[in-house]
Amino acid sequence: MRLRNHRWRPLLAAFATFAGAVTGLAVTAPAAQAAGPVPHYLMTAFTNSSESNMYVYDSANATNFSLLRANAYTPPSGLIRDPSVMRHTDGYYYVVYTTGWTGDTIGFARSADHTTWTFLRNVKVGLNGSTGSTWAPEWFKDTDGSVHVIFSASTTGTAGQFRPYRVSATNADLSAWTSPVALGIAANYIDSFVVKTGGTYHNFLKNETTKYIEHATATSLNGPWTFQGTGNWAGWGSGLEGPALVQLPDNRWRLYFDQYGQKRYFYADSADLFSFGAKTELPGLSGTARHFTVLREDAGDGTAVPTGNRSLRSVNYPDRHVRHRSNLAYVEQINTATDRQDATFTVVPGLANAACVSLRSVNFPDRYLRHYNFRVRLDVNSGDGAFASDATFCGRAGLAGGLSLESYSHPGRYLRHYAFELRVDQFASGSGFAGDASFTVTSPLG
Repeated sequence: MRLRNHRWRPLLAAFATFAGAVTGLAVTAPAAQAAGPVPHYLMTAFTNSSESNMYVYDSANATNFSLLRANAYTPPSGLIRDPSVMRHTDGYYYVVYTTGWTGDTIGFARSADHTTWTFLRNVKVGLNGSTGSTWAPEWFKDTDGSVHVIFSASTTGTAGQFRPYRVSATNADLSAWTSPVALGIAANYIDSFVVKTGGTYHNFLKNETTKYIEHATATSLNGPWTFQGTGNWAGWGSGLEGPALVQLPDNRWRLYFDQYGQKRYFYADSADLFSFGAKTELPGLSGTARHFTVLREDAGDGTAVPTGNRSLRSVNYPDRHVRHRSNLAYVEQINTATDRQDATFTVVPGLANAACVSLRSVNFPDRYLRHYNFRVRLDVNSGDGAFASDATFCGRAGLAGGLSLESYSHPGRYLRHYAFELRVDQFASGSGFAGDASFTVTSPLG
């Protein structure tokens, strides 16, 4: 065990400053936290500019998406078209993606924080080897807990007759898969996206002959499928592909799709998956993002953080405040007028997500608190997505009273002091971490 000198304090002082936490009792880990407010919507996409780099976006409302990280993942070889994202029971995020225009593999990568990704493996799914094409894999988790990837394949390459197949995970770490099973859809359909409501499977897919997105239902994942909407059934026109669904908090469904010929992205909403409204263009994504999926996450408590000029006082060291000194952040005693200025920040809507917050220095208004290699520092806003994410924190119920601030770019890591240096560290059980990661928002000192 690593001991910290500032832990050795009189017992009465410890009781007085832990704001209700009982010394020596473990603090239960919070529920798995989202990377933003409740809810938030995580998107993975490839772009018009690159088929080999994955971009990660996030949204608080499923409409306005902000770039979290460009080039968040590049596979060791091949492409990363059509990345589909899910969060597995092990807490990791996984993407599955198209590895090439031709071939018989799908690719897998994993991330603990959804912005830093690690290649796992390419999985062969057969269907005529290098002369075939294997495209648009999508995650589907059934209500019995089974995990599937639904993909489109042609045995004769890019000009062939595509049809949907599925493979199913046979172990918990998603490293072993069944042989492909046809979904029972006729040839020349591609880009299947499946959801299940009640006992009904809904499949939204592209008719490769007519270029319309159509809708089929079944009572089994293997069919038989009945087409409920064909041709221009929804009034969206042709030249559409890449359908992806997410359910909104009011139980409506939002269907995203790409009008690829015009390089424009749209969505349309439905209360029942049978009747949809008119298509609406997604702001900021047309001409950039291509064939994405959106993952809704509801974890996190969305604690509000007061905005305006504020100071942050340590819960377990109430004689110390968060301040910057020589462009690094500390929890220190405040004595001079300069100290008071350095311990005052303007709390503004988060640079990466307006439902969270960023902390801007009042005496250096072009600088924000951000973490870099998990050490918190005061840096000039560079204007890029990585800086915005690293300078954004989401309010959580205080682990030991007051409130706590979770890193937006690294969910599960909290703003905390260690040896009085401010850091962003992984949650650890125990009242020590809880006290170090809890703060009281006060009136501005400076």
